[in-house]
Amino acid sequence: MTQSLSRRAFLSRVAAGGAAAAMVSPADSAEPILTPEMFGARGDGVTNDSAAFRLLAEAVNKAGGGTVALRRTTYIVGRQRPALKPDALYYFAPDDLLFFARCTRPVVVRGNGARLLCERGLRYGVFDSAGNPRKTAMPYLGPGVASPYLFMVQAERCSGGIEISDLELDGNLPGLSIGGQYGDTGWQIPANGIGLVNNSGPEIVRNVYSHHHPLDGLSIDGLDSAAPRLPQRLVHGLRSEYNGRQGVSIVGGRGYAFEACKFNHTGRSTISSAPGAGVDIEAEGGKKNRDFSFTDCEFVDNSGCGLVADTGDSEGARFTRCTFIGTTMWSAWPYKPRFRFFSCRFVGALVRAWGDDDPERAAQFTDCTFRDDPALSPTGKVYLATPKGGPIADLSSSKNVLFRRCTFALTGKGLLPWSWFAIYEDCRMSQRSLAEGYPKGKYRGTTILDGKVDLYGSTVEGVLIGNGKRIEKVQMGGNSW
Repeated sequence: MTQSLSRRAFLSRVAAGGAAAAMVSPADSAEPILTPEMFGARGDGVTNDSAAFRLLAEAVNKAGGGTVALRRTTYIVGRQRPALKPDALYYFAPDDLLFFARCTRPVVVRGNGARLLCERGLRYGVFDSAGNPRKTAMPYLGPGVASPYLFMVQAERCSGGIEISDLELDGNLPGLSIGGQYGDTGWQIPANGIGLVNNSGPEIVRNVYSHHHPLDGLSIDGLDSAAPRLPQRLVHGLRSEYNGRQGVSIVGGRGYAFEACKFNHTGRSTISSAPGAGVDIEAEGGKKNRDFSFTDCEFVDNSGCGLVADTGDSEGARFTRCTFIGTTMWSAWPYKPRFRFFSCRFVGALVRAWGDDDPERAAQFTDCTFRDDPALSPTGKVYLATPKGGPIADLSSSKNVLFRRCTFALTGKGLLPWSWFAIYEDCRMSQRSLAEGYPKGKYRGTTILDGKVDLYGSTVEGVLIGNGKRIEKVQMGGNSW
C-alpha cells in the first residue's frame, strides 16, 4: 500500500559521517558497559547529544556487541546536514543515532527511564535548498527530502541478539518543521522510533514508550525463514502512540509475540500518513509474514484501521484478550488467512475478514464481543459505515468466517453483520436499530437473535431462537424476520 524510503536507499545517496570511537571499558571486563557520557553526551535536556550517541553505537559495533546504559534524564537528539550537491535526494540529511549493525555478541540497551527527545525545529518532509517548506504534487519522488533521524534505535543483521528496555523515544512531532509530502501518499520518509532489520539472534523490546514519530513507532523488517527453533521475538509493554503513519509496521518476519502493548492514536498529532494503522501487517520486498501473536493489546482511536492486514504474503496471527476501538475508521481489517481472535472486544465496525473455501484458512472469532456504544470509545465516537449506521461487521461474500460463542450487543445505530456465508455458532445477537440487518449464513449450536433482520437463504443446522421464535434444522425463506 505505502512504502517509505529505506536505509539502503538513504545510504546509497548520502555519505555517512564520523569515525568509530575507541572502546571505553575496563581491560578485564568481559561485557563492558558504555554510556553516552563517555562519548561527550551532556544529558541535560538542552545540549544536542546526537554525535555522542553515534560514536557510542560505532564503538559497540567495533566490539561486536556490548551493553549501553543510559541515565534517567532527557537526551536531545536529531541532527541534519545540508546537502553538498543541488540534486541530492536529501537537502537536510540525518545522522545515525543508536545504529547497531552486524553484531555477533549481545547488544543490550538499558534505558533506565531515559528519554530521547528529538530537537525542536528540525525539518521533516520536502523543502527547497533554502530550507523553506515546498508543496509537492503527489506522488512525488524527487529531491528536497529532510528528516531529523532515520531511527532513534536500530539493530540490523545482528546475530548476537538485541534487547531494548525501559526507554522513552519521543519524536517531538508537534515541534518539527513540516515540509511537503513525499512518496505515494502522505509523508513516506524514514523517521522511526525502533527498527529491527534482518536480525538472526533474539529480539526483545520491553517497556518502551515510542511516540510522536513522523513515521512509525516500531518497524520490523525481519527474517522470515522457518527454522527448527526460532530465536525469541518478544515485544512486551510497548506503548506506540501518536505516530504519523503506524504504531507498528511489520513488512517481514516470523514468530513475533506482542504482550500488553498499546498501538493507539496513530495520525492524531501534526501529520497523518496512510495507512494510519495501529498495526500494519504488510509483507514487502518478497518477504513473508508468519505466525504472530498479540495478547492483552490495545488498538484504539487510530486515523486508519486499528489492525490492517491486506497486501503481501502474510498468514497466521493470533489475538487474545485484545481491544479494538475504531472511532473514525474500521476497528480491524484482517484480510489475510488464518487470523484468529479469542476473547477480544470490538467497538466500531469490522471489515474484510478473510473468507475461504477452506474453513481452516478463514478468519475465526471465539468468545468475542462486538459493540457500538459510544460510551466505550475514548472520544465518544464509534465508526460505522455511514452516519446513519451500518453493519458492525461487513463480511460481504466472505466464506466460512466463524463466530463461535460471540456476543453482538448493538444499542446504537449499528446493525448485525452483513454476511452471506458466515458461520454463527452458539452466539448471542441483538440490535436496537429498526433498520434491517443481514446476518445470513449457517447457524450452528444454539443462537439467540433479537432484532429486525433478513435471513433469507440462511441455513439453520442447530437451533435459532429469533425474536422469541424457535426454529431448527431448516433452510430459511421469506423476508424480514
